Amino acid sequence: MSHDVPSRPRRRTGLVAAVALTGLLAIYVWAVALRAVQLVATGETVAVVLGVALLVAPLLVLVLIGREWLLAVDVQRMADELATDGDLPVDDLPRSPSGRVDRAAAREAFGPHRERVEAEPGDWRGWYHLAFAYDAAGDRARARAALRTASRLHKGGSASAELP
Repeated sequence: MSHDVPSRPRRRTGLVAAVALTGLLAIYVWAVALRAVQLVATGETVAVVLGVALLVAPLLVLVLIGREWLLAVDVQRMADELATDGDLPVDDLPRSPSGRVDRAAAREAFGPHRERVEAEPGDWRGWYHLAFAYDAAGDRARARAALRTASRLHKGGSASAELP
């Protein structure tokens, strides 16, 4: 018996929330930068130093936010490519009644993904799957590092990647 799920439009609430938060952040950065310019314009030493510091912070924020958006766009491209090939990671790990992933099962399922990356360190697909294995195991920092490696390899970067 086939359980066909009716086709429904994809919900983009995460994207809408990210765009909204980025917009709010842009307003905040603009306000801080405006105040920084006003401080620098006073010509007073302390105000100038504070103004310059306030100008550097928004620039740093903009660079970091831009970096995250570029990663998100490439992760979506990779996911679309994997979906087309029928190779998206499948979340079939056992869960507790509260919905949390069973950590022992996640650690056990992690091994094949790590072995795949060790065997083929230049394969972005392996790194993508490893990232989701790290995430399921609760290691978000390594998951993010693996996604960055997958993204770099997907864009044609160096094949000399190390496991996080």
